[in-house]
Amino acid sequence: MKIILTGGGTAGHVMPNIALLPQLRGLGFDISYIGSVDGMEKDLVAKENLPYYGISSGKLRRYLSAKNITDAFRVVRGVGQARKIIKKIAPDIVFSKGGFVTVPVVLAARLSKVPVIIHESDITVGLANKLCIPHATKVCCVFPETLAQIPKSKALLTGTPIRQEIFDGSRIKGVALCNFPEEKPVIMIMGGSQGSAAINNCIRDALDGLLTTFNIVHICGIGNLNEAAKRPGYLQFEYVGEEMGHLYAAADLVVSRAGANSLSELLALSKPNVLIPLSRRASRGDQILNAESFARQGFSVVIDEDDMDKDVLVKTITDTFENRGKYIAAMKKSGAENGISSIVALIKEVAKTK
Repeated sequence: MKIILTGGGTAGHVMPNIALLPQLRGLGFDISYIGSVDGMEKDLVAKENLPYYGISSGKLRRYLSAKNITDAFRVVRGVGQARKIIKKIAPDIVFSKGGFVTVPVVLAARLSKVPVIIHESDITVGLANKLCIPHATKVCCVFPETLAQIPKSKALLTGTPIRQEIFDGSRIKGVALCNFPEEKPVIMIMGGSQGSAAINNCIRDALDGLLTTFNIVHICGIGNLNEAAKRPGYLQFEYVGEEMGHLYAAADLVVSRAGANSLSELLALSKPNVLIPLSRRASRGDQILNAESFARQGFSVVIDEDDMDKDVLVKTITDTFENRGKYIAAMKKSGAENGISSIVALIKEVAKTK
C-alpha cells in the first residue's frame, strides 16, 4: 500500500508524522511526503530518506489582509500541484498532521477520491484543519474536549504519535552531553521549534537566581543563541533532534510552551513541568486551553506570559521542583498512551477501503 504524509510549518506538524514511520514501514507501506517548497519540514523529512514533494501554499489568516487574496491563489496553485503528485504516486491514503500546506493536499486528495485521515493535536481545531475536516474520512484527536467540535462519524480519540527515541533516552548520556561542571538538578527550557523571545529573555534574566540551585539546558530556537549569556551550568542549543530523548532523561523539570506535541511527550514521560503558553495576542489561544486542561488534571503549573518576570519564573520553578512528586504521581495515573499503534491501525483500515 502507498501513503502520502503531509504537514508543515512547525516541528509540531512534522514530528508526529515522522513518529509513524517505523510502524508504517514495518507494514510495508510505500511512503512519500508533501510539504512546502522551502519549509522547515523539508530538512526534517530529508533525514528520513523519504521522497519529498514541495508545493505552493498560502498562509491562512483570521484577520483582514491583502495577502489573503494572493495567498488564495497560492493555495489554488498548490491544489493543482498536489493533484499531479497524487496522480503520479496513486496513494491508497493521505495522512495530514496540519499546517497551511496541508489544505491544498487534502483538497487534491478529495478531488482524486483518495481517503484522508487528519490529526488535530490541540483542544480547539486549527484553521487549516477546519477547512480540511469536511473532506476527511476520519479525524484523530488528543483532547476529549475536541470531540464535540468534529462530526461524530469522523472523530476518534487516539492520542499523539510520539517518537520512540523519546522513550529510549539515557540520563547518563544526557548528563554527559551537557557536561555540566557540578551535579545539580537539571531544568530543561523549551520555547517551541521556532523559539520564544519572551521565554529566552526571561530565562537569561533569571540565570543568577536559578544557577545557584539548578543546571539549565536551554533549547532557544534557530538563530537565538546568546553568546553573552554563556556561563557554567547554562547550556544553549538552537535545536535538538535525535539527542532529545537523552536530554529529557537528564531533565528533572521542564519549562515549556504548551504546544500539544510537547505536552504529550511530557505526559508520556511523567516529567514535572511549568507551562508558559503562547498568549492570545500571538495566537488563537489554543496553547492557553491546552495548558489549562493539563493544570486541571494536576499535571502542570502554568505561568501567564503577561505576568512572567524573572522573580515569578524563579519562584515557580523552585516551588514546582520541590513539589514534583505530586505532579509525577498525577501523570502516571493518567494512563496516557502513545498514539502510534491506534493511528497506524486506523490508517491500515481506511486504506483498505479505497
